[in-house]
Amino acid sequence: MILVRNDNFEISEENGKVFMLTYSASFPLKEFDSILRSHPRLKLSNFSILKNVLATESSSPVEIGRWLPNVEAEIARDKMSTSIFIYETHDYILKNKEKLTQQILETLENEGIVYGVLDFDISKIEPGKAFLIAQGTPPVAGIDAQITYLPKPERKPVIREDGKADYYDMNFISEISEGSWLGEKIPATLGEPGKNVLGEIMAAAPGRDFPIRYDKKSAYEVEEDGKVVIRSKIAGVLDDVKGMIGVNRHLPINGDVGVETGNLEFNGSLSIKGTVSSGYTVIATGDISIEGAEGVSGAKLIKSIEGDVYIRGGIFGLGSTLVEAGGNIFVKHVNESNLVANDSIHIGFYALGSQLSAHSIFVDERKGKIIGGRAVAKNTIVTAISGNRLERRTDLIIESVNKKESYSIMQEKATKLKQLQLEISEHEAKIKSLLSLLSQMSKEQIATFEQTKHSLTKLKAEAMTIDREVKLMMDEMRHAGKEEIIVTKEAYPGTYIQIGKKSSLLGKMTNGKFLLEFGELNV
Repeated sequence: MILVRNDNFEISEENGKVFMLTYSASFPLKEFDSILRSHPRLKLSNFSILKNVLATESSSPVEIGRWLPNVEAEIARDKMSTSIFIYETHDYILKNKEKLTQQILETLENEGIVYGVLDFDISKIEPGKAFLIAQGTPPVAGIDAQITYLPKPERKPVIREDGKADYYDMNFISEISEGSWLGEKIPATLGEPGKNVLGEIMAAAPGRDFPIRYDKKSAYEVEEDGKVVIRSKIAGVLDDVKGMIGVNRHLPINGDVGVETGNLEFNGSLSIKGTVSSGYTVIATGDISIEGAEGVSGAKLIKSIEGDVYIRGGIFGLGSTLVEAGGNIFVKHVNESNLVANDSIHIGFYALGSQLSAHSIFVDERKGKIIGGRAVAKNTIVTAISGNRLERRTDLIIESVNKKESYSIMQEKATKLKQLQLEISEHEAKIKSLLSLLSQMSKEQIATFEQTKHSLTKLKAEAMTIDREVKLMMDEMRHAGKEEIIVTKEAYPGTYIQIGKKSSLLGKMTNGKFLLEFGELNV
């Protein structure tokens, strides 16, 4: 088929290929643009070939390009869209709308485009330019599982002053009734599949699933309105059990611990509305809250094995009171007492002639005082005032971590923890295998079964304690080298400052942040 013939050359098409026969090598290359515009279906291989052909008379035709179909479809690599190209002049398009529309539909059918074909106005298609003709529906990725837990109120004491009395308040006990909502999980969704222009289903990426963590002894899960809801099995107090939400048993004492109650030992949390009388002992595995405004005077022992201790009033220890906590101790003031906490000690007003030992010790930085006695921490000590005008000896000591020794101890504890976890698994498997036979057991066998359950409880308690100790040691090692003692207002002469093996007994009034700089104490 002859496409163009003039005095200089002849352009013809055969089997989709375009050839050129040059009679006279005098046709300007720039004027060839008009030929290309009038023949949109002509696609040159490259201009170098055209330039050479125009500049050289030939006796036989030379291939210079391709003859495009007047309608062509191009499917995107991801098969999610298709563009159409019309290789005709704009006038041709306007004069042949129906014909070209039909060609477009036939082309789509031939290419297998069966989905997402868009309505189009052919008069808006520009010659040789891509025009979106079909659009697939992309898959919608699933939503990740969403987990929400009942927040445990932050334990942050507040010092309130009303002109007559000072109160040391905090939201300590969060009471939970049986069946209470503790948390929920909205399951991950599968997402919505998509479809490409060929009608093929495009799978959606499902949302990520996450386990909802809770203490199975004190809570259970149930499906409600498409959610997994965690509810309390028992009435008690909100607690953290091995990093999981749970409910601890709660024993409220409406009055004092004394002659009427005797010494108390409880597996759970205790809240005492009054005080602990002189000479009496209170021990609990969970938190202990003593809410009497007068505080505690002469009590023998107040001990939380795994939780925190909160004493709204002060402690008048009379040289004999010991307060221990597996977590933190919060107290208004301390007189001649011994406080030991695995985490931190928080004192609202003052510590007088007392022995304090914790990871960190915080006495109110605005007007708190440590006078006399000994405060020993592993990371931080903060107070407004240390010592007094009488230059009473007051020891502020940071025991720096020996990394090598700590790592060795931590390895031993980790080995012990691994062994305990193995024993726990064996006991649990044994109990599970015997549950179905419980009704057939003799009294002796039932007693053995109960003893196994008791042993399991002890193993879990020991494992929890070691796990907490390992985490504390890891935290201490992370903060090694960052130890500091802060006295914001007045450090009186007689204050003894020690960090690691470096120490100094102050001979004059000072204040500030004491730490090791280049291996020396900056006093």
